[in-house]
Amino acid sequence: MGGFFSNTAHPLQHDAMKVIQEAVSNNCVVIYSKSTCPYCKMAKDAFDDINVTYKAIELDQIENGSELRSALHQMTGANTVPRVFVNGTCIGGGTETRNLNQEGKLIQLVQQCNITAAQS
Repeated sequence: MGGFFSNTAHPLQHDAMKVIQEAVSNNCVVIYSKSTCPYCKMAKDAFDDINVTYKAIELDQIENGSELRSALHQMTGANTVPRVFVNGTCIGGGTETRNLNQEGKLIQLVQQCNITAAQS
């Protein structure tokens, strides 16, 4: 939840924001994660539960992970992982993703990706 971009980003974060925007634009579901985080596993499990493929970006296993995390904080207002994006919008973290799945709303959000892609 939260906006996608802020105009007050530090210049060094601009490149990281572009990388994030590209990943989110090219994938229905993107999870910015850390490989050992239980909340990240919770988010991934929610998508696995509904058989939805996602792109997981493990911030602790890539060279620019700290820059991406800083940019995600600037973009979403949250400094925690996971940051889960569906159809270009940040839906929150692990707990929010799990709750949306339990309410039957997560699959509806994912299905919007297919509608949007079909209209393009």
